[in-house]
Amino acid sequence: MGRKKQIDNTPRIEILDTTLRDGEQTSGVAFAPQEKLSIARLLLTELQTDRIEIASARVSSGEFESVRQVCSWARKKKFIDRIEILGFIDKGVSIQWIKEAGGHIINLLCKGSLRHCTEQLRKTPQEHIADIKAEIATAQKNKMQVNVYLEDWSNGMIHSPEYIFEMMEALHTEKIARFMLPDTLGILDPYQSYEFCRQMISRYPDCRFDFHAHNDYDLAVANVFSAVKAGIQGVHCTINGLGERAGNAPLSSVLAVLHDQLGLSTGIVESKINQVSRLVESYSGVRIPANKPVIGEHVFTQCAGVHADGDSKSNLYYNDLLPERFGRTREYALGKTSGKANIRKNLEALGIELDDEDMRKVTERIITLGDKKEQVTQEDLPYIISDVLNHNVENQKIRLLNYSLSLAQGLHPVAVVKIEIHSKQYEQTATGDGQYDAFVKALRTIYKQQLKREFPMLTNYTVDIPPGGRTDAFVQTVITWQYHKHSFKTRGLDADQTEAAIQATVKMLNQIEDMK
Repeated sequence: MGRKKQIDNTPRIEILDTTLRDGEQTSGVAFAPQEKLSIARLLLTELQTDRIEIASARVSSGEFESVRQVCSWARKKKFIDRIEILGFIDKGVSIQWIKEAGGHIINLLCKGSLRHCTEQLRKTPQEHIADIKAEIATAQKNKMQVNVYLEDWSNGMIHSPEYIFEMMEALHTEKIARFMLPDTLGILDPYQSYEFCRQMISRYPDCRFDFHAHNDYDLAVANVFSAVKAGIQGVHCTINGLGERAGNAPLSSVLAVLHDQLGLSTGIVESKINQVSRLVESYSGVRIPANKPVIGEHVFTQCAGVHADGDSKSNLYYNDLLPERFGRTREYALGKTSGKANIRKNLEALGIELDDEDMRKVTERIITLGDKKEQVTQEDLPYIISDVLNHNVENQKIRLLNYSLSLAQGLHPVAVVKIEIHSKQYEQTATGDGQYDAFVKALRTIYKQQLKREFPMLTNYTVDIPPGGRTDAFVQTVITWQYHKHSFKTRGLDADQTEAAIQATVKMLNQIEDMK
């Protein structure tokens, strides 16, 4: 599909990922040295990103240590020419900082608008140009490659283009590998992005330009599209669109647009983007919206029954964004808009066949649950089927017979659990950090000590509470489990959060019985 457009002679766009520098300017985000190294490794070895910008010079001693570790690893792996660090015009202080940390490419921050030059630096354009040239000369003495950021370039092109061109006239003959054109405040629209980039390229065809978009008006990806259309050779992105304020252009969306909409190639391995996005989500603590293109949890999920029906008939509702390209799979949601086609798709995946009458009953039950705003997943289907077809008791190998949870001030919560496994009863008491933690510890003791069996690992726990402030509203608890390298989710729904979690846990225990 989309990837087939990329043939050997397809124009190639260079990607700089600045997750570790600009992305770390997201409010509340700070990567530890080991996290920074882990992300850098994935960006360069798994995604095969052309270049990564990993830090700003002089930030802190902790940042210096992070940069030193990344540069040391990159030098051993022969990636050091793909590591870049933001530096400042400070009479060689940034250059020395970068050099001591092990880097040799500086992205020099210069002023790309007259206002920034005269009001922030309080210098004339001529004085600023002289300072830039002196910094470049110092970098060259230290055998360092220089790229130049024209900070606030977008405002410069709108309000003081003569200043931009004066800068370029003075600098385009210097030893500058790339001129970086940032829409620092995210103010451009796609028409301006195209026109301004076209002007730069046509005036200075021998220079290499990067475009750096911000997403304040939700136009970052569109602006990247226009900049590349105008002839820009390199673009800056971040994983998951991290960045200051509304963030930067997200790498996942930019890839899809470059590959499919423009028919261009990059060096990025598409199938790894989801893996890297999830890791960065975990390290940053910034959740990926469920509907975010390419990497969102629901973007490859069909909800309407007519769409599932169309997919069964010559893939009528497919586009070039096939989930397999990005390490994902297509799913079919179950809810009040589900038709028989959606349900059949999920049943096929589970290897379950139903006759028309049973299918009608199951469809009605799923629609009823959807009306109550309960989410239904593929994992829930066997339970719904058992319930609807009155097979629940026979098919449920594990039943929770009774449990007691106690909570007292100054004491650890205590859980007493009585459970039936293959018609045999087990009882256990445990303490924990919370009531649910105590419940799980009691179960784990039963499995490990009495049954001599492995107990699944809980890897994620989320609670969805409907808006409106109703204290009697249902809460949905979604738990992700890891069992023998198999990851799966179970859900529980109840007015009590702990009870919902317990329901999800009992579902999990029955599922691993089915796996066995």
